[in-house]
Amino acid sequence: MKSHMMTSILFWISCIYDGLLGLAFLFFSMKIFETYQITPPNHIGYIQFPAAILLLFAIMFAAIARDPIANKNMIPYGILLKLSYCAVVFGHWMMQDLPGIWKPFAICDAIFVVLFAVAYTKLK
Repeated sequence: MKSHMMTSILFWISCIYDGLLGLAFLFFSMKIFETYQITPPNHIGYIQFPAAILLLFAIMFAAIARDPIANKNMIPYGILLKLSYCAVVFGHWMMQDLPGIWKPFAICDAIFVVLFAVAYTKLK
């Protein structure tokens, strides 16, 4: 039972984390780019679409948090989301530098990958 509660807490944290990031980049991406002196893409849609995807995953993480056992089958999709982001950022980080704003998110996502995998294996 304790692992279910810890899993629920983990996925609520991820829901809030991805939800806030999604909202921030959906509504304030140009201000974020300006603040961090990042050249924005040639169309805002290139940022809004991934931001919307983050919001969808936040909804999925909330579903997992509400009932980890019933929604265990969704955890691998969360792992794949986090691995995808980590692969892109760490790949660019190793091959060339990239704006520092993206690095903490990749580190957080790498931690989420490990925690999601542990949660997945502990759920019966």
